Amino acid sequence: MPKTPADLPDSVEDLRALVLEQQAAKQQLEARLAEQEQKLSAYSEELSQLHEYIRLLKSPHFGPKSERSAPGQMGLFNEAETLAEGEAPDAAPDVEVPAHTRRQRGGRRPLPAYLPREQILHDLPDDQKVCPNDPSHPLAEIGRDTLEQLAIVPARAKVIEHVRPKYACSTCKDGVHTAALPPQPIPKSLATPSLLAQVAASKYVDALPLARQETIFRRIGVDLSRGTLASWMIRAGELVDPLVARFLEEIRSADYVQADETPFQVLKENGKRATSASYLWALAGGPPEAPLHTYVYDPTRSGQVPKRLLRGFAGYLHTDGYAGYDAVGAEPGIVHVGCFAHARRKFDEALRGQGKRGAKGKSASKPSVARQGLRRINELYEIERRGRDGPPEERHALRQAKTRPKLDELRTWLDESLGRVPPKSLTGKALGYLDSQWPKLIRVLEDGRIPLDTNRVERSIRPFVIGRRNWLFADTPKGAQASANLYSLVETAKANGIEPWTYLHEVFEKLPAATTDADVEALLPWNLRPAAD
Repeated sequence: MPKTPADLPDSVEDLRALVLEQQAAKQQLEARLAEQEQKLSAYSEELSQLHEYIRLLKSPHFGPKSERSAPGQMGLFNEAETLAEGEAPDAAPDVEVPAHTRRQRGGRRPLPAYLPREQILHDLPDDQKVCPNDPSHPLAEIGRDTLEQLAIVPARAKVIEHVRPKYACSTCKDGVHTAALPPQPIPKSLATPSLLAQVAASKYVDALPLARQETIFRRIGVDLSRGTLASWMIRAGELVDPLVARFLEEIRSADYVQADETPFQVLKENGKRATSASYLWALAGGPPEAPLHTYVYDPTRSGQVPKRLLRGFAGYLHTDGYAGYDAVGAEPGIVHVGCFAHARRKFDEALRGQGKRGAKGKSASKPSVARQGLRRINELYEIERRGRDGPPEERHALRQAKTRPKLDELRTWLDESLGRVPPKSLTGKALGYLDSQWPKLIRVLEDGRIPLDTNRVERSIRPFVIGRRNWLFADTPKGAQASANLYSLVETAKANGIEPWTYLHEVFEKLPAATTDADVEALLPWNLRPAAD
């Protein structure tokens, strides 16, 4: 209740004390009000962030899943800047139209030439091979119409019997003599190289779980349990250890490698719960004419794993922003390169988190920060597409002339934008990621062989991720490493243009008899390429 004049103190000292008391009470109220406003602002910011994450989680279900932007879409509001890069409007430059092969529209693609062909001749009867005007004039063949159709022969199983006559001396009776069996991929097993290749290709190429393969084999009258098939895959994975080790040596000896990792659940891992995550580590390297992919299982995501895998490597290490690669990236002789695709993905996620408002932009004259960042990174990819088919030297020159100025503009824009959005928002995180990775990202200017991103190793790890949806987990660490080895073979075969079943069959047939390093060397995919063709 406010004080009336009758309630006021009589002395000046008491009045001064009352004023001070009221001032103190006012300051307390103002402090509490500021605290409440600060909490309200924090709650509002947190609510905005949660709405962003909700829209981001909804976007794969109710929006496009691809990160690809429609051509010209991101430049909708900067036509003047786009046109300024070209010729002046009044200039009349010469237009050179290079020779090209026009893609056939419609129709079907020709069947591969390497497929065996069986000809069925549909000819006229002899009595119709005469001229209808004069039967004395025989018709002459002037050409042929050919229709190609594709026929499929269902899988057929056959039994191979290894018969070894036994010999003994009827007089001396000192022993039995038989011919030695050729080396087998799994001794004393009914699995032939072709059968192992079929099971491995079905699982690691076609993502077909062993349980389904068990049913498929049963349909053709063969009873093979999934336990037997799993045991074969572990033995096959152990068999190819020397070849996969050779892959890793080749990757270490090159001067450029991409690395990535993905979770891999293993049920019976010592000291870990069945629900805990282990990891599959992937390396993609080797020269362009002989690409290699190697996968290694490890129970941890520690930075010591890539450090161990790349021991002795010197050159460019290309990874995403995971801090586990920083230790190996800081070693002498290694140059750590960042990935623009991951930086771009952060802005794409921020744009998805903004929902319809973010998709359309606040206004035509002021697109959101996320949209600006996405557009600027897309400009880098547009420049990259111009030099995609050229040699590394031309790509390096193009980057110095075109990419470097764009990177300078991107850095200036980044510095101006860092303080404009809350750091914990999706856009703030995208800006923070770009800022923290900047020293690694700009290293693409150093060498034309370095792509803007690590999409190569991500593409190689995608078949494992797709397969994991079907077979979910590995039972034991031995099974996990066997899967990693066999993935190494099939993905390397695909990268070298070899049909995976063909390569697996060749390896399972010849590796058991390999006794020297030269025998293993002969099974590297580029050494088998002529035979595969």
